[in-house]
This record gives sequence, C-alpha cells and structure tokens, in this order.
Amino acid sequence: MFRRRSQTSAEDSPVPVEDPKPHGTPGKGRPTPKRSEAQGRRRSPVTAPANRKEAYRLSRERDKTLRSKQREAMLRGDERALPARDRGPVRKFAREWVDSRRLPGQYFLPVVFVIMLLSMVPFPIPVRSAVLLVYTMSLPVVMVLVLASSFYVAGKVKKEAAEKFPGEDLKGVGFYAAMRSSQMRRLRFPKPAVLPGGLPVALKNTAGAKK
Repeated sequence: MFRRRSQTSAEDSPVPVEDPKPHGTPGKGRPTPKRSEAQGRRRSPVTAPANRKEAYRLSRERDKTLRSKQREAMLRGDERALPARDRGPVRKFAREWVDSRRLPGQYFLPVVFVIMLLSMVPFPIPVRSAVLLVYTMSLPVVMVLVLASSFYVAGKVKKEAAEKFPGEDLKGVGFYAAMRSSQMRRLRFPKPAVLPGGLPVALKNTAGAKK
C-alpha cells in the first residue's frame, strides 16, 4: 500500500514544461526604440541661452546674418528681395537699357569732383584764374548736358518699354531710367547686370575666372 501511494504521487507531480525562449538566452535588455525617438536622439541638442544678455546677442547675430543675405540678394537683382519700385520686367528692362549705354549723366559727379579739386590746388595766380574760369563755365554746361540726357533717356525708355511690354503699367518708368542714368555706375542699385554694349556681367565674370 505504501509503495502504490508513493508511485501515484510521483506520477501525479507536475512536470515542468520547457520554455521555448529560455531565460538564459542573451537579449538587448531594452525595448526597441521608435523611429521618432531614434531620430530625436540623432539631432544635435539646442543649447538655450544662459541669460537675457546672451539671448539678445544671439538675436542680434541672427538679424545681422539675415540682413546681410537680404542685401546680397538685392544687389544681385533677385526679384524676391528687391523693393517694390525695382520689381517687375519693365523696371528690369529700364535698368538694362541704361546700364548697356555710356550716358553723360554718369560722368557728372566725377567731373564736378575733379574740377573742385583743381580749384583748391595752390597753382600760380594765372593758372588758378584759368581753372576757376573753366570751373564756372563748365559746370552749367555739364548740368545742361545731364538734363538733356535725362529727358532723352526718359522718353526713349518709355517708348521702347511700351512696344516691348504692351498692357504693362509704365507709370514712372521714364523717371526711373533717367534717375539711374544720372548715377555713377558703381553707385547704382541694384548692381548693373549688363556691361556697356549689352554683354551680361555674368559672362565677363565667367570668362575672367577661366583665365
């Protein structure tokens, strides 16, 4: 009797079932991160300014960089960065028309500057008198030439723009071209995109770089 009971209890005792994934198998030890979390970890951390003074300095640097980029775009003639008075195909045509020609107005300031310098040089009295005479006589002549050139440029540009851009707004384009023609080439804004004669500036720069 005692033997039968012992055998039965031994047979009825539960047999442990083997785990299909034994605990001894090495694993990562942590759940797989999500894609968004992995991308967030790869990004460089943004350091917040330590104080108000640092934040103000960073803001000024960002504003300075932005203004510099905008100015470069304006000087290049980028339509998106230009002021309203310089935008549009009509204004671009007027700029290129003026920049492709050598007009009397662009020499007005250099001539006046040279004459003023000569008048201040301590020449002998006879030479100084002659310089002053040239100065007083040439200044009105130069001004008349500049005015005549400005009227010619205004009328010519407006006429050609009307033929080239029918239906476009031509208000102020003649005055716009005349004012540009009275400025020194180096001081024009936006910078000239064509050389005297009509050759694009970009082609000249490319040819110079190849040399």
